[in-house]
Amino acid sequence: MQRIYDMRDKEVINIRDGCRMGFICDIEIDIDCGKIESLIIPGPAKILGLFCRENEYIVPYKCIKQIGDDLILVDVEIDKILFPC
Repeated sequence: MQRIYDMRDKEVINIRDGCRMGFICDIEIDIDCGKIESLIIPGPAKILGLFCRENEYIVPYKCIKQIGDDLILVDVEIDKILFPC
């Protein structure tokens, strides 16, 4: 059994291109049925990773292919899941 707290420590990898997307910072939950709707991952940093981020990846739960001990594998098109914060 996985806890949401434990998912923060797992790195998200896109299996389509091998891109390391980062670590989960938040999740969206449908409170009516208690299911996870999507994972939220901070997007790429502006300059050399030093400054704030303007975008975030919102990965629908249906795109998760595997949850392992250290990684979460997803199958997504990056351009379609990158949104402004």
